[in-house]
Amino acid sequence: MAKYGEGDKRWIVEDRPDGTNVHNWHWAETNCLDWSRNLLTKLLSDQTLLDGEGNIHIKTKKVEKVDGEAYLNIRKGKIIPGYEISLTLSWVGEAKDAEGKSLLISDGTVEIPYIADENADEDPEIKVMIKDEGPIGKRLKDAFLAKGKPFVLEQVRAYVAAMAKGGPAKDDELEVKSRKTAAAATGGSTVAVAAAAPVKKDEMKKTKKKQKEGFKTITMTEKFSCRAKDLYEILMDENRWKGFTQSNAKISKEIGGSFSIFDGSVTGTNVELEEGKLIVQKWRFGSWPDGILSTVRLTLEEPEPGLTIVNLIHTDVPEEDRYGNSTVVENTERGWRDLILLKIRSVFGFGL
Repeated sequence: MAKYGEGDKRWIVEDRPDGTNVHNWHWAETNCLDWSRNLLTKLLSDQTLLDGEGNIHIKTKKVEKVDGEAYLNIRKGKIIPGYEISLTLSWVGEAKDAEGKSLLISDGTVEIPYIADENADEDPEIKVMIKDEGPIGKRLKDAFLAKGKPFVLEQVRAYVAAMAKGGPAKDDELEVKSRKTAAAATGGSTVAVAAAAPVKKDEMKKTKKKQKEGFKTITMTEKFSCRAKDLYEILMDENRWKGFTQSNAKISKEIGGSFSIFDGSVTGTNVELEEGKLIVQKWRFGSWPDGILSTVRLTLEEPEPGLTIVNLIHTDVPEEDRYGNSTVVENTERGWRDLILLKIRSVFGFGL
C-alpha cells in the first residue's frame, strides 16, 4: 500500500496540471437550483391550456418562484441527484358567453409545496387557487384542474427525468463531447468549432432521434364482443382489475389521478380520459431505471353495437430494466396480451 501522499497520481485531481476529474471518478457536486429554475420556467411559462373549449380560455403566465435546494453529485461516473424544491406558477383564465362576450377574467396560482428526489416515482401534491371564487371562477378553476393539472404534472416529470439523467452536468458533458468530436474531424480547435454556424434542423432531428435509442413502442389491436363503454369501465374500475388479475389495484377515474396495479408493480397517472373512447396514461414499472415514464394510449372504437376494437400504443418502453435485463419490451408486450386483454376476454365472456 502506498504511503499517504504517494498514491497513483492519475487519480489525484488536484495534482493534475489540467485539474481534470478523470471519468468523474472523484466526488463532484454541482448546484442545480438556478438550472432547475430556468428549466421549470421554460417548461411551464406562457402555455395555452384551453383556447375556447366550452367558452373557456386558460393560459399559464410565469413561474413566480422556485425555492429550496437542488444539486447533482457524481461519483465514479454515477449520477446521484438531490433536490427538495417548492414551486409557484401563475395562470389566468377567462370565461365567455355563447356570443363571445367576456364574463370573467381572473388570475390564479398553482403551488407545488414539495418536489423531492425521495418521491421521484410519485406525482407531487398540487394546489390550484383562483382569486375570484364565485360560480364562474369555480368553472375556471375546475377547467384548470381538468386540463392544466395534468400538464403541470407532465412538466414536473420531465424535470425529474432531466435530473436523473444528469441535469446541467449531462448538458455540459454532451456539449464538450460534441465540440471535441467536431474539432478532431476538421483538424481545428474546440474554440473554432464553438464559433461555427448553428446546427441545421435536420441534424437536430437526428440528435433527438439518437436520444430515444434504447426505447421501443408496442402496438396491438384486439377485438371484443362487448360495448365500448363496458370495456372502458372494466379498464378504469379497480375492483374489476382486482378480479381479472387476482392482484391488488387502486385506480383513480379522474384526469391527473394516480393508479397502482399488479400489487403496485405498475404505477402511473391519468393524462386523458374520454369515457367509452380513450384512455391515455403514464406508466412506469418498479423495475425500470429511475425517472423513466412510458405512455399508454388505448383507443376504443365501436364500428357496430356489440363489437369493440381496442388499439393499443405503448411508447417509450425501455429495452433494459435497472438491473440490465433486456427482456422488458418482450415481457411488457406479453403482459398486455396474456395478463390484461386475454384475461378480460375470458373472465367477462367478451370473446368473439
